[in-house]
Amino acid sequence: MTDSTSDQPAELETSSQAYDRLTEFFERHGLLSSAAEIHGLLTGMVAGGASLEGDEWLLLLSDLINEGQSFPPEVRERLSLMAAELGASLRDPDLGFQLLLPGDHEPLHERLQALTAWVQSFLVGFGVNQTNLAGLSADLREAIDDMVEIAKLDIAVDDDEEAERAYFEIMEYLRISAMLCFNELGQNGGNGCKTNKTLH
Repeated sequence: MTDSTSDQPAELETSSQAYDRLTEFFERHGLLSSAAEIHGLLTGMVAGGASLEGDEWLLLLSDLINEGQSFPPEVRERLSLMAAELGASLRDPDLGFQLLLPGDHEPLHERLQALTAWVQSFLVGFGVNQTNLAGLSADLREAIDDMVEIAKLDIAVDDDEEAERAYFEIMEYLRISAMLCFNELGQNGGNGCKTNKTLH
């Protein structure tokens, strides 16, 4: 049994509704990370080959976003649901994976801020299992290098059509790059999460 009285199923929501609802949920439970950051972390972990079976990944996530404190049951349940949906979307043959970001109605600088936070968090999650990039394909190494550059983006931009187009191009590039990472490293998902060190 799941509590479906207050939350409509994710598939009936727009991504911006899901983003707003998750951000509000995490704030209500005292987490300082936004939905974009948590989604980026989880995506990086899964795409880098971390397994989301068992509880190890939740222990790692608590190190990263909750000062090592265990999550309350409702947060664990929501994170587990997020992780399951994420894994399914990355495996989707129709390339249905999407970044979890604020809706198009939000100011561009806020969306860029969330985009930057997503990719920074992705790189942290990815680095949990992939610390040596030498063994990666040239395409994947290039994608990771590009992500590192995107993570340094200056978010002071003009809110105009050109900047809007650039935002969507970057978002699409990150989407494709995350799927590339998953296809090369995450399909098996056989690696456990390393929880012996806290990353900040």
